[in-house]
Amino acid sequence: MIRAARMDTVKVHYTGRLKDGTIFDQSPEDRPLQFIIGREEVIAGFDEAVEGMYQGERRNVTISCDKAYGKSKPELLEKVERCVLGDKVDLHVGGQLEVTNHDDTTFRLMVREITEEHVTLDANHPLADKDLVFEIELLEVKKPQQ
Repeated sequence: MIRAARMDTVKVHYTGRLKDGTIFDQSPEDRPLQFIIGREEVIAGFDEAVEGMYQGERRNVTISCDKAYGKSKPELLEKVERCVLGDKVDLHVGGQLEVTNHDDTTFRLMVREITEEHVTLDANHPLADKDLVFEIELLEVKKPQQ
């Protein structure tokens, strides 16, 4: 049996759930996730969960928020005046706005609160502060070439 170790390239199928059972992500049946263990290509807790698994093994793991997307950072919340966003922006709590930086990179902000005068925007990852539950199936392990 082939066991996954650091620097191995692996392919997995996974389903990610919140503690209440809500699915937040899963690998498409025809496209498993491929990554190299220890290269920080996935969240730390997922990396750790796959390391040591055997090819063909299935595992259910709970990953604490500190090994996933971390704790929310208050400095990533910003209250802006509604007029700054314009009238054509569809605003609702839980919605997201895509923002373009000066260098043309984009990122998403979550709308946390709306008042008549202000909108509170959150640049934290939507899964910050959450423990995540993963069902993982290790499909393939490729050892690095010597």
